[in-house]
Amino acid sequence: MTRRGAALELAVLGLLHDAPMHGYELRKQLIVLLGWGRVLSYGTLYPCLKALGKDGYIVADPPAPKASKAAKAAGPEAVRGRRNRIVYRLTAEGKERFAQALEESGPAAWDDESFGVRFAFFARTDSPTRVRILEGRRSRLEERLENVRTSTQRGRERADSYTLELQRHGLESVEREVRWLTGLIDRERSGGYGPSDDGPAADDTADENSNHTTEN
Repeated sequence: MTRRGAALELAVLGLLHDAPMHGYELRKQLIVLLGWGRVLSYGTLYPCLKALGKDGYIVADPPAPKASKAAKAAGPEAVRGRRNRIVYRLTAEGKERFAQALEESGPAAWDDESFGVRFAFFARTDSPTRVRILEGRRSRLEERLENVRTSTQRGRERADSYTLELQRHGLESVEREVRWLTGLIDRERSGGYGPSDDGPAADDTADENSNHTTEN
């Protein structure tokens, strides 16, 4: 499974853990959660749902018919003829798989494809795991910063002003995320967020990093 596929699987399990959804609503929620900067096609979503169903993590249930007033007035045949949306729900095995996934804190949880999804479910992740993921992500970005700075210095004389501006923008974006991660790590180590706390402040930096991870 690709990294993006694994992130999509986790996102589906997490969203269905909250409540059953039909495909249309699930797709809308996934687009918000994943923040990939593009529309998530049904051609990507439905193979994932099929695979999760095959593994026993989700089941597809046809919902009870909901007839409009016009359909009811037309009689029972019209009601039965309405097309109903399939509703997907998590099985006990799916809930267990989701819980196991939240315990994972290795490199796969730090990468650009997965970090935003993992962060979205931090409220259900224990603090030590959150800290390991945040520290891993910060370490990866710090390595990236060093590499980019080195390559930028080497190519500065050959680069035009637009290339240099793009490189500066990239460096500043990564530096902001490193500072944001450091603040989160410090908060976790000092006790984390309490039951009445809404979590990280909804500033531009948090929004950027929770939904749109830094590109390679």
